[in-house]
Amino acid sequence: MSLLTILEDIKPELSALEEELQQWVKSPSPLLSAASSHLLNAGGKRLRPALAILCARPFAYQRGPAVRLGAALELVHMATLVHDDVVDCSILRRGQPTVKAVWGDQVSLHAGDHIFARALMCIATIENPRVASVLAEVSVKMSQGEITQILTTYDPDQSVRDYFKRIRYKTALLLSASCELGATVGRASDRAVQALSRYGYFLGMAFQITDDVLDIVADASQLGKPTGSDLQQGIFTLPVILALRRDSGGQRLRELLAQVSESEILSESLEMVRASGAVEDSLETAQNYVAKAKACLHVLPPCEHVNVLGEIADFVGNRDF
Repeated sequence: MSLLTILEDIKPELSALEEELQQWVKSPSPLLSAASSHLLNAGGKRLRPALAILCARPFAYQRGPAVRLGAALELVHMATLVHDDVVDCSILRRGQPTVKAVWGDQVSLHAGDHIFARALMCIATIENPRVASVLAEVSVKMSQGEITQILTTYDPDQSVRDYFKRIRYKTALLLSASCELGATVGRASDRAVQALSRYGYFLGMAFQITDDVLDIVADASQLGKPTGSDLQQGIFTLPVILALRRDSGGQRLRELLAQVSESEILSESLEMVRASGAVEDSLETAQNYVAKAKACLHVLPPCEHVNVLGEIADFVGNRDF
């Protein structure tokens, strides 16, 4: 089942979200408008705004504030992607040329700044001070996660614990905030807000682990970017870290990773990781997080929207394998 099928019930809200996003990325500068809307027009899962809307729906739901919150979350996410593509020298995202590939680094950086600034303006229209407070804190931690990733590039000695901390900051906290703030805007009880925040956190951990596995095992048409791009840039994810600790092949893999920027070495490295059993172990870890996410939903009143959150967790744990 595709994510679009799972989200069919909130299709009107997602359509309104797209219109909202188009308005927010506009600029008086045609160049800045074109660059800022480029990633938006390439599509995407819109997972963060969908989670915010779904977490508001079981409570005192109002479409306008929920959709604006979704727009703010997606704009923050988009800004980080534009900046990431500059840092990572990425030329493809979602199967399309990146802003960097089309306009270069300078325009990309300004486009990312513009999108983030527009996110701030969007946040200011939401009449709940907790939204700005939570997203400010999460944005700081996302930056810390990116710096940690840079500092651990090509480091074969980083631990699984290091990896979990990194993806917590880079990915899980924004998904957690999406769920928490959706419930907050929906005026849910403190107990429900906390449960949905934890759901989003566990979902985010599972999401990033499966994303990292896909970078190892999927082909470029599935990924929308070259297979092994993280590994080639020296970003060692859970499957790689686990493979390095295998008694068989770990030392050889360590030697390969010192030269993994070369395409021939990359292919051999990917094969070693796949053959080590580390992919299967990583997927098991992701499934454990999926189970934890679904367990958080048990404290919520049963309804169709809570069921959809459970379906999203299953989708995240099983996508494209």
